[in-house]
Amino acid sequence: MTRNEERTRNRILLVLFVGVLMAALDIAIVGPALPALREHFGIDARAASWMFVVYVLCNLVGTPFIAKLSDRLGRRTLYTACVALFGLGSLIVVAAPTYALVLAGRAIQGLGARGIFPVASAVIGDTFPPEKRGSALGLIGAVFGIAFLIGPIIGGVLLLLGWQWLFLINLPIALALIGFGVKLLPAIRAATPRPFDWGGTVVLGVILASLAVALSDLAYLLDEASVSGLVNAISASSTWFLLVLALALIPLFLQIERRADDPVLDLNLFRNWQIALAGALSFGAGLSEAVTLFVPSLLVAAFGVTPSTASFMLVPMVLAMAVGSPLSGRMLDRIGSKIVVLTGTALIATGLLLEGMLATSLVAFYGFAALFGIGIGVLLGASLRYILLNEAPAAERGATQGVLTVFISIGQLIGAVVLGAVAAARGSDVGGYAAAFLVVGVVMLALFIASFGLKSRAEELATRQQWQSGASAA
Repeated sequence: MTRNEERTRNRILLVLFVGVLMAALDIAIVGPALPALREHFGIDARAASWMFVVYVLCNLVGTPFIAKLSDRLGRRTLYTACVALFGLGSLIVVAAPTYALVLAGRAIQGLGARGIFPVASAVIGDTFPPEKRGSALGLIGAVFGIAFLIGPIIGGVLLLLGWQWLFLINLPIALALIGFGVKLLPAIRAATPRPFDWGGTVVLGVILASLAVALSDLAYLLDEASVSGLVNAISASSTWFLLVLALALIPLFLQIERRADDPVLDLNLFRNWQIALAGALSFGAGLSEAVTLFVPSLLVAAFGVTPSTASFMLVPMVLAMAVGSPLSGRMLDRIGSKIVVLTGTALIATGLLLEGMLATSLVAFYGFAALFGIGIGVLLGASLRYILLNEAPAAERGATQGVLTVFISIGQLIGAVVLGAVAAARGSDVGGYAAAFLVVGVVMLALFIASFGLKSRAEELATRQQWQSGASAA
């Protein structure tokens, strides 16, 4: 690799890093703006929460569609389009005269933001040599820990100028990213695009939207009521209908995908054990990440601290996440994914089981924070995306990265409901939260055992050579 090629790749990585950071920061900095938004538009707390719900919903629904388009239209087109959507959504939020338009802007932001990360991962697969992909993915994955740390600080500073500045700041960044993206990113696209799978895209979107809204409602109901009152609450809402709708549409979706010329989700990919296992691990990582929603409540119940103090006690965990991701990326390039994933799952399982059994020990909590934080950084940062880049054909890189993101999101949604139900069943006290942590710890222990089925370093190198030989023959 020449010095010019290395310099170009570093510039590409910078463009990807800033784009992902912009999208990640938008989640972290919105929190400080909610009181000002409530006052400005005269809305209650439940209505204000839709700032997050709409964003996450469009994140989830838009991911497979945008990721698939990146395989057909090219990474440059889709990455810059996603950044443009994010900037447009920010502008709509700033200029919105009503709260309904604010939510419309957040929806557009969410659609653009969720396309940025999987497309960025696919670009790394297209432009970086295999021996450098782990480090690049690890750096991109560290963005979320960084955003969690600096987001509230940036949000607090910008809020002094007015809540609109939390979104205005995105506009010059988006314009710069579009300019550099057009100049630097590869424009590779499918040579002979087949008919787009609109049927599968629409049905999958309805499934994901129904599931996301239903699970969000369940999590909210669990937070507001005991388990004994949950059945009555659900029966009086649309939650049951949305869950049934999502489940009923799954057979139709599978049938459509089997017949599609270019399915939005290629089911044949899951015949590959490595990809199927990566999907299961991504679901487990999302399930584990949902634990962080309940840690502050556990700290309040176990140590009698204030919610504000509990939030500050999470800083070591976030620092561990920010360290775990780039560190694991470097290790992926040296020793392969199997040992790295085994280490990540073992750390998460150990941390969760430790905290579940010793929930009233402050020393155990900080041990959990370090082990869990590094483990989550390892799984979500680079290792699972590294496996998919090694196993999926180049023409499916964007789609498979998008599927990984969807599995993580579903894990987060289901995790919020399951953990809330377990905690509520025990009275939402220390014992309830400890039991919830133990449940997820057991799941991660099972995934640790399953991870022994991943390919060794030598087997990964052999797979890589097969792809390279196939590409040369083509």
